[in-house]
Amino acid sequence: MSLENVGITVLWMFLYGYVIVASIDFGAGFFSYYSFITGREHLVNGVIERYLSPMWEVTNVFLIFFMVGLIGFYPDTAYYYGTALLVPGSIALVLLALRGSFYAFSHYAKSSALYRFLYGATGLFIPASLATVLTISEGGFIDENNGKVTLALDRLLSNPYSWAVVLVAVTSVLYISASFLAYYAKKARDPAAAETLRRFALATALPTIFASLLVFFTLRTHNPGHFERMLDIYPLFLGSFGCFLVAFALQVTRKSYGWAFVWVMLQFLFALFGYGASHLPYLLEPYIKVHDSITSPQMGLALVIGLIAGLCLLIPSLVLLMKLFLFNTKYASGKLSEEP
Repeated sequence: MSLENVGITVLWMFLYGYVIVASIDFGAGFFSYYSFITGREHLVNGVIERYLSPMWEVTNVFLIFFMVGLIGFYPDTAYYYGTALLVPGSIALVLLALRGSFYAFSHYAKSSALYRFLYGATGLFIPASLATVLTISEGGFIDENNGKVTLALDRLLSNPYSWAVVLVAVTSVLYISASFLAYYAKKARDPAAAETLRRFALATALPTIFASLLVFFTLRTHNPGHFERMLDIYPLFLGSFGCFLVAFALQVTRKSYGWAFVWVMLQFLFALFGYGASHLPYLLEPYIKVHDSITSPQMGLALVIGLIAGLCLLIPSLVLLMKLFLFNTKYASGKLSEEP
C-alpha cells in the first residue's frame, strides 16, 4: 500500500471515530432538550448527564487529529477549504463555543431553559454545518479566478444534494446517539430510560435510511462520476444496509441493545469508508487529488507515524475512560457519588 493510501486511511479512521463519538454527544444534547420540553426529563436526563460528564472534553480530539493530519498531508486543503469554509466554518466554531459554555454554566450555575435550548439546538446545527465540507468536496461550489477562491453560496443553498447531506447528517447523529444511549441506560439498569431512548432510536432509524437514499439520488445528478464509482463498490453499501436491518431488528425485539449499537457502528463504518473509497482520487473535485497534492514523502512518513501513534494512544485512553466511568456499574447507575 502506498504512503498516500496509508495516510488517507488513517485520516478516515480518525474521521470515523469523530462521527461516532461526536454523534453520541450531539444527539444527547438534543434528546436532553426534547425530554425537557415534553416533560420526560426525569426519564432520560440522569443517564445523559452521566454519559456527558466524563466524555464531552475528549469528543473533539478525533477532529483535531483529523484536521492536523489533513492539512499536514495535503497543504492545498488549507488554501481551498480555508477560504471556502470561512462562513460555515465560523458558524461551526461559534456553535462549538456556545456548546462548551453550556457545560460551564450548567455545572456552576443554575441551568435555564435558554441554556438547554442552546445545548439542544447546537447538537443539530453543528453536524449540519460540518457536513458542508462533504458537500463542497463534490465540486461545483468553489470558483477560482485569478488566484482567488470563493464559495458560491447561492449554488450551495439551492442545490438538492447539499440539503440531502445536511438531512443525513442530522438524522444519523440522532440515530447513533439514541442507539448508544439506549444501551447505556440498559447498562445503568434504568429500564424506563432505556425504553424511551429505544423509541427515539426506532423513530430516527427509517429517516436515516431515507436521507441516505436521498443522498444517492441527488448525487447522481450533481456528480455522475462519483455516483458511478459508488455503484462499482456497491457491496460496501449493501453491507451497511444489512447491518442496519440487524440493528433495527434487535432494537424492535429488545434482544440486545449492546449488540444493536455494534451493528449501528458497523453500518456507518461500511457507509463512511464506502463513500471515502468512491470519492477517490479526489479530496476536492477538481482541485485536490490524493496522489498529486500530498506533501513531501519525508513529511508524509513522519505524519503517518505520528498519527498512528496518536491513534494507538487515543483508543486505549478512551477505552480506559469508559471502563473507569461509563461502564462502571455504580457510576452508570448513579450510585458512585453516593458512597462516602
